[in-house]
Amino acid sequence: MAEKVIVTNRRARRDYHVLERFEAGIELRGTEVKSLREGTITLKDSYADVEHGELLLVGAHIAPYEKGNIYNHDPERPRRLLMHKREIRRLGAQVAEKGLTLIPLRLYFVRGKVKVEVGLCRGKQSIDKRATIREREVKREMERHIKQAKAK
Repeated sequence: MAEKVIVTNRRARRDYHVLERFEAGIELRGTEVKSLREGTITLKDSYADVEHGELLLVGAHIAPYEKGNIYNHDPERPRRLLMHKREIRRLGAQVAEKGLTLIPLRLYFVRGKVKVEVGLCRGKQSIDKRATIREREVKREMERHIKQAKAK
């Protein structure tokens, strides 16, 4: 299964601890798929929400298709995510009880179908963000020293 990644939500990994990941289909209109093939989507400030037993992607901006004229879609409309009902109920319960959030991590094509990787996330504190940055810098320094040692 070759995946063609459309977009990744790098901000989600910076602002949240990802506890679990789920794959979901997404219900789209024709011009939205064409627009996604061009890569015109932003996941900034988007999240998934459980309403009336359905999982919805809210806040994702898919730009209108340039050649779509009257058939174009509303760029910020809520889009239904397709998962099994029991999975949706379980996610809804976890979000309600534990104060977790469902964040889209990336969109990609699998065999011509658009899929969304949704993460069950807990928000990071600013201290956690600094610790993550520090760990990344230490790792870079170690790799640099190892590379210099091998070169000698």
